[in-house]
Amino acid sequence: MSKESALSFLKAHGMAPECIDIQTLAYQMAAAMAKGISVDGTTMPMIPTYLRNDGQVPVGKSAIVIDAGGTNFRCGLMTYTERGFRMDTVEKKKMPGIDKPVTWEEFISFVADAVEPLCDRADAIGFCFSFAANVTPKIDARVIGIDKEVVVTGAENQLVGESLLKELARRGIYGKHIVIVNDTAAVLLGQSALLDKGRYDGFIGQVSGTGTNTCCILPLSRITKIHRTENTGILVNMESGAYDGLPRGDFDIALDEESHNPGAKHFEKLTAGVYLGELARLMLESAAKEGYITADSLEKIHALGHFDSATIDAWASGEQLSDYNEEDEDFIQTMSLCLFERSARCMCANLIGIMLLTGDGTDKPVCVCAEGSLVQKGRHYRPCLEALLQKNAAILGRKVVLNIGSETTLPGSAAAAILNS
Repeated sequence: MSKESALSFLKAHGMAPECIDIQTLAYQMAAAMAKGISVDGTTMPMIPTYLRNDGQVPVGKSAIVIDAGGTNFRCGLMTYTERGFRMDTVEKKKMPGIDKPVTWEEFISFVADAVEPLCDRADAIGFCFSFAANVTPKIDARVIGIDKEVVVTGAENQLVGESLLKELARRGIYGKHIVIVNDTAAVLLGQSALLDKGRYDGFIGQVSGTGTNTCCILPLSRITKIHRTENTGILVNMESGAYDGLPRGDFDIALDEESHNPGAKHFEKLTAGVYLGELARLMLESAAKEGYITADSLEKIHALGHFDSATIDAWASGEQLSDYNEEDEDFIQTMSLCLFERSARCMCANLIGIMLLTGDGTDKPVCVCAEGSLVQKGRHYRPCLEALLQKNAAILGRKVVLNIGSETTLPGSAAAAILNS
C-alpha cells in the first residue's frame, strides 16, 4: 500500500515522473535550442565553442593538457596511442585561490609554472577552464567570473589563452597554440577520439553528475547569431542546465527558493546529483507532515545530516532502510526510484531535442558521449535513461547509442588542441 501512497504523494505535488512528457518537451527544447542559436540572452544559451571534431587524432601525437576546476588543478602530457591514450608527468595540486585570494597574474604564473617543463615535448595546449567565460572565434575564453569557492581577483574580462601565451613569452617560450574547452565539450571530444567516427551520424556530449549539461555539433551557418556562412561543424556548449521550460513540482520550487541562486539553473535543479538529496529531504519532511511516513522515520533521516544522490541510489536499491518500518521503507524506495526516473526523463527530452535540432540519427546512430556520477556510478539512472532513449528515439524513427566514459576531460582537452591547431 505504501508504494501506491508514494505515487499518490508525488502526483499530488507535481513530482511524478509522468509529469515529464518526453516527446512534448523534446520538441519544446528543440525550439528553445533553435532560438538560442539565433539570439543571445535565452535560457538555452547555445554558446559556440568554435571547436571542430573532424577526423581522427593521429597516433603518437601529444598535447599539453590543463584542467582548472573548482577544487583541483591538473597538468600533464597526453599522447594518443593505438590502444587509446597515455598520460605522462601528471601534476595535481589544489587550485590557487582556495586557501587565500590570488590575483589573475598570480594564477597565470601558477599555470605557466606547471606548463613550462612540458613545453619542449608539445606545441599544442588544451586548457579545460571550468568557469564562466565567453568563447572567442580564436577558441580563447574571456572570463566572466571565477566561482566555486575559488577567489581570483582581477580575472573579469581577461583572455585565458592570451594571458598564458604572454606569460610563456616572458619566459622565452614561443610557438605554442592554446585552445580553451569546457568540461562537456571535452567529454564529447575525449570519447569520440577513441571511436570509429564513421559508424555514427553525429555526437552529443552529456554530463550527468554533480551538475548537468549537454553539447552538440552544428554547422557555423546555422548559428545565425554569429553571422558566419561556413558549413564547418563546431561544438556548441548548450549550458542546458539553465533551461527553464520544464514543469516544476512543489519541491522543485521550494528547493529553488532555498538555493544560493534562486530563479536560475531550473533544468539542473530537476536533474543533477547535487540537488537530488536536497529534493528527497524536502519531500520526506512534507510526507511526514502529511502522514505518509512516521515521525520516527523522519527523525532517522534528519540524523543522516546532508545526503546526496549516492544515498538516494542506495534507497532505490532497498539498501540502508533496515531501521525503518516496512511501509516507510517501501515509500522511501519508491520515491527514490521516481526521483531517478524523473531526472532521466528530463535528460532524455534534452537529448531527443538535440536530435530533432540536428536531424541526426536517421541512417546511422547518434552517439551520446556521457560522463558523470549519475551515469557512471548510479545503479538506476543509467539503465532508465538508456531504455527511455531507445524508446523515444524509435518513435521518431531515429537511432541512438549511449557511450559511458570515465575521466575523459584531459583526453578531450588534448583532442581539442590537436584537432584545432
